[in-house]
Amino acid sequence: MHLKVLVTGTFNAGKTEFIKAISEIDPVSTEKRITSYNGKGKSYSGKGKSETTVAMDFGRITVDEDLVLYLFGTPGQEQFDFMWDLLSEGILGYIIVVDSADIESLGHTREMLEFFAPLDVPFVVAANKQDLKGALDALEIKKRLNLNDGVQVFPCVALERESVKGILLVLLYQVLEVLEEEFIQGVTL
Repeated sequence: MHLKVLVTGTFNAGKTEFIKAISEIDPVSTEKRITSYNGKGKSYSGKGKSETTVAMDFGRITVDEDLVLYLFGTPGQEQFDFMWDLLSEGILGYIIVVDSADIESLGHTREMLEFFAPLDVPFVVAANKQDLKGALDALEIKKRLNLNDGVQVFPCVALERESVKGILLVLLYQVLEVLEEEFIQGVTL
C-alpha cells in the first residue's frame, strides 16, 4: 500500500527540513534563491533564509514491505499557494508544520487550516523549532490556532529524525484507523 501524506505550513516553518530528516531517499526539492517580496514590502529573505520551496518537496519512507509513505511538501509563500490544490489531491492525511518561534506566522497558519479542512482527512500539527529561545509550546500553539480537542499538536524539532518520526507515526495510525473503518463499512454494506 502506498500512502500520500502532505507536509504543509507557512514560509520558513521547516517543511523541507522535516522531509529531509526522515526521507530514506535524497529528497526531491524545488528550492530557489529568494528574490521576491511578500507583498507587504518585506523581503522574505529577512527571516534568515536564502532559499524557498517554489513547487514542492518529495520524500519517501518504507514502513514495511506492504506500506510506503510518500511525503509531499508544499511551498509556504502565498504566491505559490496554487500548488496546494495540486499537491493535496489524493492525500490520506497531512501535517501542518508551525514555526513556534514566529508568532506572526500563526495568522497564515489559520488560513491554511481553513483551506485544507474540506479535505476531511486526518491531520496533526507539528509545533516546530522547539529548540529556539522564545518558542511557544505545543499547548500555546493549539490555543492560539483555536484548535478543537480532537486535533493533536506535538512539539517538534524538524532537524531531528526521531522527533519527525514520532509525529509521522501518530498521523499514520490515524490514517490506518480511517482506512480500516472505511473497509469495515464497505464490507457491511
